[in-house]
Amino acid sequence: MKFSGDAIEPQTMEEADDAGSNPSANAHIGDIIDAMVSRRGLLAGLSAVSAVAVAGIDVAAQSADSAAADPTPNFGFKEIAAGIDERIHAPEGYDADVLIRWGDKLHTASPEFTPGKLTGAAQAQQFGYNNDFLGFVPLDGSSQRGLLVANHEYVSRELMFSGVRQDDVRRAGRVTREMVEVEMMSHGGSVVEIALTNGKWGVVADSRFNRRITAETEMEIAGPAAGHPSMKTKADPARRRVRGMINNCAGGMTPWGTWLTCEENINLYFWGTANGHPAENHLKRYNIPSNWANWAEFHDRFDVAKEPNESNRFGWIVEIDPLDPASMPVKRTALGRFKHEGAGNVVNGDGRFVVYSGDDERFEYVYKFVSDGRVDMQNRAANRDLLDKGTLYVARFDKDGTGQWLPLVHGVGPLTTANGFNNQGDVLIRARSAGDALGATRMDRPEDIEVNQRTGKAYVMLTNNDRRTADLIDAANPRAVNRYGHILEIIPESGDHSLSRFTWDILVRCGDPRLPAVGATFNSATTTNGWFGMPDNAFADADGRLWIATDGNSQRTTGRADGIWAIETEGKSRGTAKHFFRVPVGAEMCGPVMTPDMTTMFVAVQHPGEGGGSTFDYPSTRWPDFLAGVPPRPSVVAIKRRDGGKIGS
Repeated sequence: MKFSGDAIEPQTMEEADDAGSNPSANAHIGDIIDAMVSRRGLLAGLSAVSAVAVAGIDVAAQSADSAAADPTPNFGFKEIAAGIDERIHAPEGYDADVLIRWGDKLHTASPEFTPGKLTGAAQAQQFGYNNDFLGFVPLDGSSQRGLLVANHEYVSRELMFSGVRQDDVRRAGRVTREMVEVEMMSHGGSVVEIALTNGKWGVVADSRFNRRITAETEMEIAGPAAGHPSMKTKADPARRRVRGMINNCAGGMTPWGTWLTCEENINLYFWGTANGHPAENHLKRYNIPSNWANWAEFHDRFDVAKEPNESNRFGWIVEIDPLDPASMPVKRTALGRFKHEGAGNVVNGDGRFVVYSGDDERFEYVYKFVSDGRVDMQNRAANRDLLDKGTLYVARFDKDGTGQWLPLVHGVGPLTTANGFNNQGDVLIRARSAGDALGATRMDRPEDIEVNQRTGKAYVMLTNNDRRTADLIDAANPRAVNRYGHILEIIPESGDHSLSRFTWDILVRCGDPRLPAVGATFNSATTTNGWFGMPDNAFADADGRLWIATDGNSQRTTGRADGIWAIETEGKSRGTAKHFFRVPVGAEMCGPVMTPDMTTMFVAVQHPGEGGGSTFDYPSTRWPDFLAGVPPRPSVVAIKRRDGGKIGS
């Protein structure tokens, strides 16, 4: 629980989940970073702001002077002011238009959005809730017409339904079967054809591509865990079909135009107790069950006692073909099972496909998958099952600034039958335990990972970890409570993403550089509006420029709303951040993605109005409609320059 004044404020779903379940004694990234920094002064070039703050100099004035002397060469937009209010904010000379909202129709015949009278049947034909990852698939190579894909991560129950709290799952009878049906149909993802007409983006009504994927959509299980005994349920004795995907957070797009959508906090949907369960230790390693969503009251498959294997069928990366609306989504088990955040990818120099992903929980790991086969850009169909065969690795970050990718392969090292891993399916279903056994480095909530296609570097968003306790503090570990997160940079050896060795660096430690205790390391050219906390999603555009979306900035954490910041990654301006876009109170910033010509950026505004005691009846904002009786609605926003130029230049 959080406290707001004298009243107890219900937790949001995201806050309730982030408990941490890693029992291993593996090295922690904070220990390694600080030992590395202490040893060789890695961040000397980025510590000017902290030094100025310690000296008591006016950071705002100093930053303005530095910006004039050392401007951000790649970002020419006029920076917006940090702050919090009910609306969205974009730079001067830009328009930010709502493209599609929760409940908007995908077809002419779809039901109208009716707040207070929601049904599962209607929601299955409407744009889903809490849009997170966004992808854009151009049609016929066009930057003015394409398919927008969107993940729908979870629901903010207290903003969906009148008189209901997010944690009413613990209050008997407050959440009905009808509510659960709405929630299940609000999860998953959407494919929507969109087009630019007269300078404005809009949905193409009745496009054959428009499609909803929900928590009930039939999906194929493919790869080494398909057919595994731990995937067997009453409904699927063959262990190769599953209904639905849930808690889909970040993701990625493949170069052949498919959508990789990542199941994250799947534990929240399972009910019961792990005590005495045949797979008790395995369940607890994934925080299952969490007893948060009460779907199990009406659907036995979410009760761990009634369906002990159902939870093993979630927590995967799902591949969906937006260009084939009749195609079945596929859970690609070769990429491992954990709380996937992101699927940043690159075609390696030898043609193999590499996918990076974080396990979004405190003290969890960073992973990489390398396919056995090669990408064939001349034959799209040849890539259909490319992700079913390959090697999954987990990262170990060493104190000398190098690292090692450790293979999660049955029979290699400790991943043997003697240690409880009977086959490759076991290794992948229990990827967290395999990472424990291999000695992977415990990270501070690894979320999205983005590969810069220009430089080949991969950027890891480490959102925060305020649970690194005082007993971990030593002379080389001054930032025990990492409330604001940091961004890690992985440089593959010889530019080859398939190799086991890599080097690593820190792009920036986040937080307010005016506060010495925070230890933020933004470049001194960063203004008071330019710093941020809690990096979450990232996007590297076609020019190799990096954009950061945040989750967790608020009045009580940083005094500013979440949004998008542009950040320099190379040269003397490295570590300089600049504020580009701001979301309403309570919202998280997700996406972002651009059209190929970089003239439109699409962003996802997730859970506007969430937290702080905000409810359906008394929300902290009614964005984007601002109509009485209409709650805040998660929405996708299209950002364009009024002169039609390239975003951010």
